[in-house]
Amino acid sequence: MTQEILLGDEAVARGAIDAGLSAAYAYPGTPSTEIFETIHSLTKQHHLPIRGFWSTNEKVALEEAIGVSYCGKRAMVSMKHVGLNVAADPFMNVAVAGAWGGLVLAVADDPSMHSSQNEQDSRSFADFAQVLCVEPADQQEAYELAREAFEVSERLRVPVVLRLVTRLAHSRALVTLGERRTQNELRYVEDDGLYTLIPSNARRAYAGLIDKQPALQKFSEEHRLNALTIRGEGKPGIIVSGIAWTYLREALGPKLDDFNVLRVSVYPLPVGKVRELLDHSSELMIVEEGYPFIERFVSALGLFREKPVKGKLTGHVPRIGELNPDLLRKTFGLPVKTSLAVAGLEDVLMARPPRLCDACPHGDSYNLINEVRRELDSSMRVMGDIGCYALGYSKPYQAINSCLCMGSSIGMAIGAAHAGISPSLCVIGDGTFTHTGMNALLDAVIENTNIKVFILDNSIVAMTGGQPTTMSDAHLEELVAGLGVKKAHVRTITPVPQKHAENLAIVREELAYQGLSVIIARRACVRYVKEIKEHKRERDAAHAHEGDCANCSGNC
Repeated sequence: MTQEILLGDEAVARGAIDAGLSAAYAYPGTPSTEIFETIHSLTKQHHLPIRGFWSTNEKVALEEAIGVSYCGKRAMVSMKHVGLNVAADPFMNVAVAGAWGGLVLAVADDPSMHSSQNEQDSRSFADFAQVLCVEPADQQEAYELAREAFEVSERLRVPVVLRLVTRLAHSRALVTLGERRTQNELRYVEDDGLYTLIPSNARRAYAGLIDKQPALQKFSEEHRLNALTIRGEGKPGIIVSGIAWTYLREALGPKLDDFNVLRVSVYPLPVGKVRELLDHSSELMIVEEGYPFIERFVSALGLFREKPVKGKLTGHVPRIGELNPDLLRKTFGLPVKTSLAVAGLEDVLMARPPRLCDACPHGDSYNLINEVRRELDSSMRVMGDIGCYALGYSKPYQAINSCLCMGSSIGMAIGAAHAGISPSLCVIGDGTFTHTGMNALLDAVIENTNIKVFILDNSIVAMTGGQPTTMSDAHLEELVAGLGVKKAHVRTITPVPQKHAENLAIVREELAYQGLSVIIARRACVRYVKEIKEHKRERDAAHAHEGDCANCSGNC
């Protein structure tokens, strides 16, 4: 055994590799990005026989991982919480079909929305799909539960959700690593019908999922990390889950001995242990990061309270944002430790909001868009999307008026056009366009909707750390034209100040056209020039590869 200091994300990646991982797929998204990056880096460094890549989107990533599981091998797919929305279709259905080779979804939630549009709690998705969910409290458990998740996935024939949160994903601790397991041999699923969900098969498969529920419940009830400690009859009780257990221990210290405690790290909820805790406790406090997920089960939405139940629904624990030890000290009526205070600091230290990098190509694109808006109608709205260019909402640009979810800008622009806006403008990045923007563009092609789509192509997925895009260079023009956009109205510009007048003329021409136009503003990201070149070399090498792919490590 060895010990290393690892991020929570890195611990999950190491756990997966040591569990005999054969393939990994992901779409980058904070705070999950480092899971796949670690797998990819170690695979290259140690020439491991692990396949996989950054996928087009989370749905595709999960479908690729399901294909590996179908063949009896172990696969992990990683994403952030909102990525599970994109992958929901295959996720709900593979829950019915079941896993053959171990199938683990590592999903990183983002309480406080540090880099996200919402605070959704992935435990709800696991419950919705009626599959197992594991929730580590620290980096060591992240490693151990990642390994164990593959074992139980194969034994109980279900996909397993491994839920992280930002603070665990992006903090480091010492982790003890175990021996690496060998990979599974190729063995196709025994019953094709379970993966062929025509109604007759789906009904049989769903009955099988229901039949598995007692085994899932038994696994949860018996798991070592669903630990119940009864310290005395009539003492107050606490149910605490995931990383909140780490916060609680720090916040209460020795006073934790005054409580009966059930910590939860494996779902479905261990109902038997909850019942036992209630029987021995005078009241119950529920401490969990994310939604009041456990609290809603235990208190039946507050309509039934056998004993007083306190938590997020009652206002005793904050409903919004991240938990921390100081918040929990307040919750339990303990004094908050004095923080470092410097007199006059508030007068000189001001919050600095994020902004586009100096010389960012998106800045020149927004200057162009703002100029044509002033010419036509200063109140014109521009639908935006997810990526660095979402910073165009803020000063000095104030160039976009929406940013809802991945790929939403084109669909919203079509809706605005149908509502009477003419022309309707939208902005989307090259990575986001191939993620989920292409589908909406097909709708615009059908009726030649009068929208103007600006694809800001900086040749990389920059916001999440410089991952490769699916489509690059002239291939993007070919893709747009292949989707049906008239070639005469697929225009490419270089957003630099020296070409502003030339670019402005092109944009004016397309705004005058009563139909669908796509304007690709292409200039490489100034922050990731070296990485862009490296990604291009890797792509070129992959396309030129003519070796024996059956024995390839996936690093060609």
